[in-house]
Amino acid sequence: MSAYQTLVVGTDGSDTSLRAVDHAGAFAAALNAKLIIAMAHLPNVDKGGWGRPARPDRVIDGRAEVQLRGEGDFKMHGMSPVYGILRDARDRARAAGATNIETRPIQVGRLGGPAQALSRLAEEVKADLLVVGNVGLGTRTDKWLGSVPGDVLRRAKTHVLVIHTSD
Repeated sequence: MSAYQTLVVGTDGSDTSLRAVDHAGAFAAALNAKLIIAMAHLPNVDKGGWGRPARPDRVIDGRAEVQLRGEGDFKMHGMSPVYGILRDARDRARAAGATNIETRPIQVGRLGGPAQALSRLAEEVKADLLVVGNVGLGTRTDKWLGSVPGDVLRRAKTHVLVIHTSD
């Protein structure tokens, strides 16, 4: 019997996060463990209003632009693109050998971000291991605003595996 029975990995659809999914899929296959692929998303879109036009990229929280830098195409709002990204991530995990795969969209709350949502999900499903990519760790942005992997490391109440996914 393996020490890890349930793994959770987060993705935002970016190339680096999908590399983490690949690794988590291979790890889940080697352990014959259940893999839950999660994607955090914002609940709504800024459509503008009286005297205030919608932001060009339709992002409500401008801090996401700083966090995601060159991967800004992956800022998610609402549900439409989420299911497609989760389907692609599931296919990649399956190609890596995982067989017991579940996908979960998770809405980011007002007081938390993706790291809090992933940590909460890991607790909810009693995950043995939470897998994240390393993008953002050790950067200036990480020091000032935090990063998803850094925040997961601080919040998670389970083992965390940080995959080197940055170039």
